[in-house]
Amino acid sequence: MTTTDYATYIAGLPRVLAAAATVFRDGEGRVLLVEPNYRDGWALPGGTIESDDGETPRRAARRETAEEIGLDLEPGRLLAIDWVRSPVRPPIAAYLYDGGVLDDTQLKAIRLQEEELVSWKLVEREALDRYLLGSLGHRLRAALQVLDSGAGAVELEDGRPVAF
Repeated sequence: MTTTDYATYIAGLPRVLAAAATVFRDGEGRVLLVEPNYRDGWALPGGTIESDDGETPRRAARRETAEEIGLDLEPGRLLAIDWVRSPVRPPIAAYLYDGGVLDDTQLKAIRLQEEELVSWKLVEREALDRYLLGSLGHRLRAALQVLDSGAGAVELEDGRPVAF
C-alpha cells in the first residue's frame, strides 16, 4: 500500500470524538462541578482531547483542569471510559479520571476560565442528578462506585456499565 493509498484509507474511516474529565472531591465527599456558559446543565472539569496534536486522554484531563479551574494537578487513576452515542454527532469516547480530594487551599485557589464557565460548586452525591444531564450523571455515579469499592475502571456505554 502506498502512502497515498494509506492516506485515502485513513480519510475514509469513521470518526470518533474524544474527551477527558476529572472527578474532584472535598473532604466531605462532595463532587466539584462546573457550570458551562455554552450549554445547559453542569459538568466536570474537562473537555476535548486534542488528538490531532498528539494529546493523550490523561494529558487532556490535566490541561483542561488547569485551563478551566486553574489547578494544574496530575490526574489519578482511570475510573471509567464511556462510549457516548448521539444522533447529532459522532460518538464520544469519554475518559474519567480520579482527581482526588482537594484541600481548603486548593479549593480557594480555583480560578474559573471565564470564556467557558459561569461558576463552580461542591455538590452532595444525593443532589448530582439535579445538575447533570444525560449520560454524564450515570458516568459519574459509576466512577464514584469504582472509587468507593476500589474496583478497576468500568467500561460504559451511554453511561451504563457494559454487560459481559
